[in-house]
Formats: sequence, C-alpha cells, structure tokens
Amino acid sequence: MEDYRNKYPGLSSPPEMGRAMLPPDTYTGKTVLITGGGTGLGKAMATEFARLGANIVIASRSAAHHATGLAAVEAAGGKAIAVGMDVRDPEQVARTFDEAERAFGVVDVLVNNAAGNFPIPAVDLSPNGWRAVTGIVLDGAFFCSCEFARRCVAAGKPGAILNILVAYTTGAAPGHAHSAAAKAGVLSLTNTLAVEWAPDGIRVNALSPGIFPHENHGPDMLKQRPDGYEAEWRNVPALRTGRTHELGWAATYLCSPYAAYVTGMDFTIDGAERHRRALRQGAAVPIREQLPPRQADA
Repeated sequence: MEDYRNKYPGLSSPPEMGRAMLPPDTYTGKTVLITGGGTGLGKAMATEFARLGANIVIASRSAAHHATGLAAVEAAGGKAIAVGMDVRDPEQVARTFDEAERAFGVVDVLVNNAAGNFPIPAVDLSPNGWRAVTGIVLDGAFFCSCEFARRCVAAGKPGAILNILVAYTTGAAPGHAHSAAAKAGVLSLTNTLAVEWAPDGIRVNALSPGIFPHENHGPDMLKQRPDGYEAEWRNVPALRTGRTHELGWAATYLCSPYAAYVTGMDFTIDGAERHRRALRQGAAVPIREQLPPRQADA
C-alpha cells in the first residue's frame, strides 16, 4: 500500500505528553476511581487525572497491573491507591468504594474502563467466553455505577461517570460479537442513567476510542495485526493512530466542571475511522477465514 503520509499531511499530532489540557487544579481534592486503571488506556486516563490534582483509585484484579498504574500516577505527581476487585462481584465493588472512602473520601468520578475481549467467530464462542466478556463489560459497569450513585446521593454530592466504549459500538464488529453486544448495552445504559440521575447531580457520559496503540494489547489481538497497531494508520482518514494522552484529555474534560451541562453523550475519538467509505471496497473475507478455529474460554 502506498504511504500517503508522503503526499498528505493528515491530522496534526497533539501537544506532547505531559501537558495538561485543563487548569492544573481542576481535580484538586477530588477522587477518581478507574476500573482497569493500571494498564493501557486506563493507565493513560489515570495519569491525566492525576496531573490535574486528582486522587486516583486503581481497581483491577491483577497486582502486577496495580504496580504499573501506581508508578504512572506517582510519576505524574499524583496520589493513588490500588484495590483488588472483580467488577462482576457487587460485594467486591462495595468493598472497593469503602477502601476508596477510607483513603480519600467519597468518590467524585467513576471511570468504567474494565473490559475483556478476544477475537472469535460468534458460532465458536463458548457460553463461558460470552459470559466472561459481557459480565466484565456490562454487568461490571452497572454494578459500579449503581454503587457510585448510591454513595453520591447519600453524601449529597454531585458526581460524574464515564463509560469507556469502542468506536464500533453502533456498527458491525465481526469476530467481536460478545464485546460489541456488551458495549452496546453500556451505551444504552449510559443514556438511561443520564436521564435517571441528572436530578441527583450525577452526569453519565461515554467515550468511544478508535485505534490507540498501547503496550498492553492482548496476544490474541496482536495476532490479527502482524505489522503492529501503529500500521493501522493506513485505515484511518487522519493518517495516524491515536495517542493515549489524547484519550486522557478527553476523559478529564468530560468528567470536569467545564462539562457540567454534558450528560448522556457518547464522544467518539477515532480520526474519522468510523465514517470511512472507499470508492472501491476491498474484497469481503468471511470471518472464518480471518480467524482460524480455536478453543475459547475466558
């Protein structure tokens, strides 16, 4: 494929990582709980919230992920704790909020970022694999959001929830039926809770990233991109992929006082990839040809 970057400039690169988008005290004294906040996009968001003064609670099942998340927050000058939590267990969710409150007080912002995904044709997906992904993505977002809302209302405090989706939520996602269905459910949940909870001062928005290369893509996902995620620029009208700190800036805005009238919104950040239409499409390749048979349990 021709490298069109030699002919067209594409969308410009963002300011360098380390610069804050909002005033440096935007989140001073506020607590942000991020599920799956120790790696990848979750870590990038945690870093940007910390840069703006937030106390960070990293909630995930992996102790190794805790360590990387804590290090990133501390490097940005923030304070953080890490709590072991399975978002599919409401009791663990409640205990995590208890620990957050003991450390920093009532949580002000919840980012539902925890996710599970692996590429597989729908007919080959086991019931356990389906339940694992939908449980983490959809059930987890619901359990965490309700726990957060109950505590905000009890404390008489406003709050903000940000649900991390994917750019293909409203389209087709061959090989990702479990993830796409779960994320679509969270989008519907976002809209419903935005209406239900606005009178209580709780805003609920969604952020749908396109292709954002990071260091924590799973092996199954990497197999589908032998040239690496950066090579995906070929499929993006912007002629580049996303930078993780760009996603962090979007998250900090949507949860900030500067977005006080923004609720029930799905903000897609993907360099116009979702709108891409070619005059001559490539050949359609059946999903079974793209993904070889495999045993799938998660």
